[in-house]
Amino acid sequence: MSQASTSRIGWASVTPALLWTLVFFVVPFVAMGVMSLHPRAGEGLSLDAYAQFFTNPSYWHALINSLEVTLIVTAVSVLLAYPFAWILAFIVPERWQRLALMLAVLPFWTSYVVRSYSWLLVLAEKGVVNSTLVNLGLLSEPIQIANTRTATVIGFVHFFVMLLTLTIYANLKQLSPNYRKAAADLGASGVQTFIHVILPLTLPGIMVGAFLTFVLAIGDYITPQILGGNNELLMPQLIMMQIGRRGDFASASALSLILMAVVTLAYLACARWLKIERA
Repeated sequence: MSQASTSRIGWASVTPALLWTLVFFVVPFVAMGVMSLHPRAGEGLSLDAYAQFFTNPSYWHALINSLEVTLIVTAVSVLLAYPFAWILAFIVPERWQRLALMLAVLPFWTSYVVRSYSWLLVLAEKGVVNSTLVNLGLLSEPIQIANTRTATVIGFVHFFVMLLTLTIYANLKQLSPNYRKAAADLGASGVQTFIHVILPLTLPGIMVGAFLTFVLAIGDYITPQILGGNNELLMPQLIMMQIGRRGDFASASALSLILMAVVTLAYLACARWLKIERA
């Protein structure tokens, strides 16, 4: 086969992916960029939508709130998911692992709305948690759990722990048992084997799962809206507010691009770390 034929086959193979990326990724972002620079119809280019983000404290605080909540969710999810994945991979018998994995993906079978609303019923003032604590005499009156940052974090963690468990579990199952045997032969304890052998080998998988958690959490609107309310706005809520209440598509576009820039920086940091780790 000639080089020209190989080149045509290669282009034919990647063209659908390129078209998909162009239509569903590049074009929408270009449209948002153009919209953000035209805050008022009939006028020329303006950076007012971006300037508003830096001059309005509520806009800046929304980004800070989003970063804080997302980092907390990511850290807590990783800390909870790793033991779950370890138990699934090495303690649960092989014949039960498939059932355990099916139970682990149960949160994926329901929508964000249903999942978040169910947690609202649990965490509300007259919900399951408050009613149980009051009936047991541990509380004299219900406490505020719903419509707080804590409720948002709980709703996020419930979903992302399972996502991370699956990614870490797959990473652990790919490890050869010879690593642990070799460490044991050299006199390493179980803790030393985990810290110096298993954990470094699974860190790339953890980072990929953590990045996916970061991206999905920082851009989610439904969970913080239902569980967190409007007491502490996050960036997705602020963006939707610009569209729904004010019809300000320029500000919504500018805020969306700023949020995308944060995600891009997180991706570059993660990619750089993985590159350094593999070097």
